[in-house]
Amino acid sequence: MDAIQEQSLPEAAAQRREGMRLLARATLAEFSTVWEAIADKPDVAPVRGPETGLVMVRGRIGGGGDAFNLGEATVSRATVRLASGEIGHGQMLGTDKERARFAAIFDALFQTEKHRPAVEALHRLIAARIDHEDRRKAEETAATRVDFFTMVRGDD
Repeated sequence: MDAIQEQSLPEAAAQRREGMRLLARATLAEFSTVWEAIADKPDVAPVRGPETGLVMVRGRIGGGGDAFNLGEATVSRATVRLASGEIGHGQMLGTDKERARFAAIFDALFQTEKHRPAVEALHRLIAARIDHEDRRKAEETAATRVDFFTMVRGDD
């Protein structure tokens, strides 16, 4: 039985959604490293793309007001099919079609029991890098923080 079929549908969908979120933030080097480490690579056929286009970004004033068109963002996407039938989708901001293709491949591989551990390892690698980058940015921001309540005012 397929690993995804063993889980409840909402749980499997949530895991796949989280995986796709991480794949959208992956670097080409991370994709390439894990892809090269897979010994028995499946045959991959393109279904759509990779292609680049624009999407409209919408916003809300104050987070709850009326929606308005903020502007357009460039997005790359791809859809692939493995020889075993799994279909994967990849999409991300920017114009890197190769990253979108790899994201689609790893989304499809995530759906197979055989390759799922390799994809989960990639997910952990991406998440660790993102956490490290977020901590570094937080530390850089904290270093410039000024606490106005501890400053002394004049010679009072």
